[in-house]
Amino acid sequence: MSDRCRVIAVCGHEAAYGKALHGLVDPAVTVVPGGRELFRSVAGHRRGGEEVCVVPMTFGRDPELVADTARALRALPADERSGTVLAEPFGTSGHLVAWLRAAAVRAPDAAALLVTAPSGDPFEDAELYRVASLVRRYGSHALVEVAFGGGDPDPVEGVRRCRLLGASRVVLLPAAFVLPEVPDVPGTRVERAGPLVPPAALARVLAERVADARRQWVERGDDGVATGLTAADEHGHSHTHPPGEGHDLTRGHGHAHTHTHPHQHARRHPHVQGAGPFIRSTI
Repeated sequence: MSDRCRVIAVCGHEAAYGKALHGLVDPAVTVVPGGRELFRSVAGHRRGGEEVCVVPMTFGRDPELVADTARALRALPADERSGTVLAEPFGTSGHLVAWLRAAAVRAPDAAALLVTAPSGDPFEDAELYRVASLVRRYGSHALVEVAFGGGDPDPVEGVRRCRLLGASRVVLLPAAFVLPEVPDVPGTRVERAGPLVPPAALARVLAERVADARRQWVERGDDGVATGLTAADEHGHSHTHPPGEGHDLTRGHGHAHTHTHPHQHARRHPHVQGAGPFIRSTI
């Protein structure tokens, strides 16, 4: 691949379909939602002679974004798909835990933490509870709760829960690119940390994802699409079974129990960067 490469950040609900990245990423990065917008953007840049690297902007809670991105790239005409690579997602749930723990260090130990992100499907929301549990287990804060923008509990209810559990001060930790609104709950001091990944750290992680994807293409001829197509294989109802049922073909699952799901773990992962400062509070 040449040195000339257009970076496209494809966004789902974790980044408000691109709106949350405005002001965070370099203007040279093209920010688009998935689907047709992504398809048109890649096709346009390829017709202009640019090579393209697409980075799914998820913290690991939205594997469907990765799979949908791979499907969109697979649908490109052959001449436009050539010269286009799909990078690994911006982050994993493991990175999310680490970034949240770094952000939590900046919060007073006596405060309750409210891990907040836009609501997704039930499996994504359940994953956020798991992430918050790990933040609490390996941190110094006794109370770590979860709230969802557009979901249940929402941030107002989340703050109220913290108050009922004895907290007089609550710090909202954004577990997404979207920054939650700071609710006004009488009798409770509410602050927000963020953004979770500051612009400088975000740029470094993006650059690493792009470099790794382009290296995979040069060294192995792997454009990342095949791996991306499997990203959501273990996500959702298709891989949820009552105890003892597994993948028995007689139960209509549609494939044998001996199948495997390829996942890449060889690429380097970023070191955790410090969380941003507290930027807004209400009393």
